[in-house]
Amino acid sequence: MAAPAASAAERAVRNVVFVDGVRTPFGKAGPKGIYAETRADDLVVKVIRELLRRHPELPPERVDEVAIAATTQIGDQGLTIGRTAALLAGLPKSVPGYAIDRMCAGAMTAVTTSASGIAFGAYDVVIAGGVEHMGRHPMGEGVDPNPRIVADKIVDPTALVMGQTAENVHDRYPAITKQRCDEFAARSQEKYADAVKAGKIGPEFVPVATRSAELGWGLATEDEPPRPGTTVEQLAGLKTPFRPHGRVTAGNAAGLNDGATGCILAEEETAKELGLPIGMRLVGFSFVGVEPEVMGVGPVPATEKALKRAGLSIEDIGLFELNEAFAVQVLAFLDHFGIDQDDPRVNKWGGAIACGHPLASSGVRLMTQLARQFEEHPEVRYGLNSMCIGIGMGGTVIWENPHWNGGGN
Repeated sequence: MAAPAASAAERAVRNVVFVDGVRTPFGKAGPKGIYAETRADDLVVKVIRELLRRHPELPPERVDEVAIAATTQIGDQGLTIGRTAALLAGLPKSVPGYAIDRMCAGAMTAVTTSASGIAFGAYDVVIAGGVEHMGRHPMGEGVDPNPRIVADKIVDPTALVMGQTAENVHDRYPAITKQRCDEFAARSQEKYADAVKAGKIGPEFVPVATRSAELGWGLATEDEPPRPGTTVEQLAGLKTPFRPHGRVTAGNAAGLNDGATGCILAEEETAKELGLPIGMRLVGFSFVGVEPEVMGVGPVPATEKALKRAGLSIEDIGLFELNEAFAVQVLAFLDHFGIDQDDPRVNKWGGAIACGHPLASSGVRLMTQLARQFEEHPEVRYGLNSMCIGIGMGGTVIWENPHWNGGGN
């Protein structure tokens, strides 16, 4: 009997590349939001179809898996949405799919999980992304948390309310004042508005036809949440809903939003064979757990772990795309690593405080923006995505710039 070509022990890890990412414009959750009468799964279908439209060089039958995340897996964002959305998008019935949930890091986990399959050799090409329709499905809808989580003091009750966890981070880091958070938030709005004017934000959008029983049909072509012209003085007067005389407001945190994202990942040689562009190369990733009461600190140990495993230091990172769930959470990360909050490497085009954070979809937004920034910055070799995650976690993904010219970080 002939021996196999290579034993399991000799299996080589394959390079994984991020080909391209797209997203719907993000909407405000609620009855007046642009997607109030649009199904969550239809947002995912639009994203998948747009990826295939932009890349006719990718035969649909070459897609090996569709991984779609949703935090609240119920109703029109339930029923194994990766599979149902793939069918609705017109992918061959031979293409499987699944759903995944890691709260805010759902799409990030859809990427890292399916990328691991590519690296191992189980897949060559996958589509990964996420969706959240917080207007139709508020976070926690239909769940039944085990009462022992609180009764047995496994977590403090504040751990179950994300805004309260942000207030707890303020308590832990008194140097991060409300003034600093408001300044960071105003700057996020300003950077986002500048990026839109410069055409940096918009090319990744897939327009979505929207329906309203009152207003008729419309077309979503831009993000709904941004508040251009926001000033620190305006932010200073906002209420602090999570604590009397607190520091977290609707202005220095991401809102409740609807939207979907998606990307194509591939094994590097397969991408070259098919003629797919290579936006960035996966270096490594890490997820960690932290005290649920201060889930906002999660990106710090997640980044330390990812850097250590990759043999890199924070000084090697030339671009950061950090999710702005709360300004205090981003500032805790920056302070820990000694990075100025106005450092030009950080969230060059603004962040979720401006454009919105539809929970499980946001990770691929961060990745898509990083890939496009890599193309503009060949002097940068490594970039990083990081986000805090509900119930006390953090996630970080490190990428390499394929356009790197040998200089800088």
